[in-house]
Amino acid sequence: MCQSLRFHTTSPQQTRRLGEIIGKNAQPGDVFLLNGPLGAGKTCLTQGIAQGLGVEGYVRSPTFVLMTRHQGRLTLHHVDLYRIGGPTEAWDLGLDEQTSGDGVCVVEWADRAGSASDRGSGVFPPDSLWLDLGYGGGDEDRVIVISPSPARYQLMLEALSEGFKSNFEQPPLE
Repeated sequence: MCQSLRFHTTSPQQTRRLGEIIGKNAQPGDVFLLNGPLGAGKTCLTQGIAQGLGVEGYVRSPTFVLMTRHQGRLTLHHVDLYRIGGPTEAWDLGLDEQTSGDGVCVVEWADRAGSASDRGSGVFPPDSLWLDLGYGGGDEDRVIVISPSPARYQLMLEALSEGFKSNFEQPPLE
């Protein structure tokens, strides 16, 4: 994929639905790196991914425990880097074990493991999928931008585009 994809959701349910499509199409070894301000929907999106993976029960942000594991069709490794101070601390967590396994890894606050410009180079696998979440115009509106991605995510992105046609924005060519 050569350009970013942009999705607009108008409720937490739609954000979870977008995540559910991601989870249903996730493959072993997928790594989803989520960035955005507090309240932008990172955990909400992760809850949808968990639902799509068939995880039962409530998935909450592991802000204070840093990592949790949930069993579904594939194991979901849910990581929250909000409280870390940089890439060295991410390495100290053993993050490479979570991102190189045969489950699915979702990392909230991934930019804490490196600057936004280097996209955490060295800490995360190069074939990770970066998702930036932000606020939209209304109180519950969210914008999710998926950076240009490796080929391994092509089928999932096609399913997302199909499932969210009315909420899908193709940015203009630069």
